[in-house]
Amino acid sequence: MSARRERILAELEIGPRWRLRGRARPPGDRRDESEGRLRVGDAEAADAPARREAVTASLDLDDRAARIARMGWADLKAAVATCEACALCRTRTQPVFGVGDERAAWLIVGEAPGAEEDARGEPFVGQAGRLLDSMLTAIGLRRGENVYIANVLKCRPPGNRNPEPYEVAQCTPHLVRQIELIRPRLILAMGRAAAQTLLHTEASIASLRGRIFRYQGVPTIVSYHPAYLLRSLLDKSKAWEDLCFARATMQELQTAPAPQS
Repeated sequence: MSARRERILAELEIGPRWRLRGRARPPGDRRDESEGRLRVGDAEAADAPARREAVTASLDLDDRAARIARMGWADLKAAVATCEACALCRTRTQPVFGVGDERAAWLIVGEAPGAEEDARGEPFVGQAGRLLDSMLTAIGLRRGENVYIANVLKCRPPGNRNPEPYEVAQCTPHLVRQIELIRPRLILAMGRAAAQTLLHTEASIASLRGRIFRYQGVPTIVSYHPAYLLRSLLDKSKAWEDLCFARATMQELQTAPAPQS
């Protein structure tokens, strides 16, 4: 057993334990010794299968993430196309990898594909996608030109429900590798799932707006998802403020030296 596995097992308290069979009892205690042995650790024994399953899943995810972290674009696209890491592979039409300039300065990260994205295999192509294109145009950008668009999840959750934590955990290594390959100058996280995944926070979009965070050293700005803006027109002005903030931030970044390849 590797030292890393031993450490994880020890932290979860499911490693081997040694107990003395005999121990002193108060005078008059007539319980049978075998009864005491059977009762010791009964609760732990009941929990052991679940603990072992959790450890195995964690180790498998770590190993898988390590493999993904070594992939180039071709291998990464193939891995997403054939991914069966969670149950979404059984309900998707096709995975939605991402689209745009693979050396873009701007990276737009959304939540997950919708019905139209699932059908066409491209992110942000429905009504929300058209709104995103208009938003990009408003700050002098254009889809595919110095812009890359991706989602946290590569497969559509049935009924467009919110992503489950397990699904996010399984799919995040793909997004992490995309970011490493693109090396963007700025990330625009659109929506709660994108912001919370990249920033490892449970904070609301409202509390994260108007600030510069960093994801692995990359400046990251949070705004509302276009699909949300279609339902909440009053927040469109706030999204415009976020876009202007992002544009100003990029202008400042462009005066700084570019990151080394």
